[in-house]
Amino acid sequence: MSVLESIDYYLPELWQALRETGIMMGISIGAAIMLGLPMGVLLYLTRRQSFSLAYEGLNLLVTIIRSFPFLLFVVALIPVTRMLLGSSFGPIPASLPLSIVAISVYARLTEQVLLDVPEDVTLLAKSLGVTRWQYIRSFLLLEARSGLVLALTTTIVSMVSYSTVMGIVGGGGIGDFAIRYGYQRYEYGVMYFAILIMIVLVFILQWLGNAVAKRVDKRK
Repeated sequence: MSVLESIDYYLPELWQALRETGIMMGISIGAAIMLGLPMGVLLYLTRRQSFSLAYEGLNLLVTIIRSFPFLLFVVALIPVTRMLLGSSFGPIPASLPLSIVAISVYARLTEQVLLDVPEDVTLLAKSLGVTRWQYIRSFLLLEARSGLVLALTTTIVSMVSYSTVMGIVGGGGIGDFAIRYGYQRYEYGVMYFAILIMIVLVFILQWLGNAVAKRVDKRK
């Protein structure tokens, strides 16, 4: 069969793979926003103290997760995933290790972005006598919103890359499709087509992230 005929033949499997990737990405990025952003803010706030057990503990946890080889991390979490979800196969169970990594990555990037916020912003907030929550919401996050969008974009792009190996633990996805229906069946045209889809997806995500960051940048 020609490359186009092979792609057409495997089209149902391709759509299923894209759906599985979408599920894994949706869950992991949602977790990064809901948990990674607050964790990053907490890292920033506790870092500013002379010594903080909270910072040392969070910093150690984030560092360990980010330095752990991802494939081994996924395999090591299989018993935990099976215990919590009753199964370690499928896109939803595979989202657990992916979410943990996404949370740690976005937390660290959030901390780095907040460290670049000018000290004048903190001094202004103190002079106005705002509460801690008002400072975080109306000063810190507002000032850093463009950088936070770019950090989230970087996290999303990284998760696209990480999600391609989830087929090893039964998570499926576009990477698993490329291996199973392309490489293992010597359908290299199908494999390269799947790779092209991932490249285009990353370009679109990066473009959208840059556009949103530019739009919300208060310095423009």
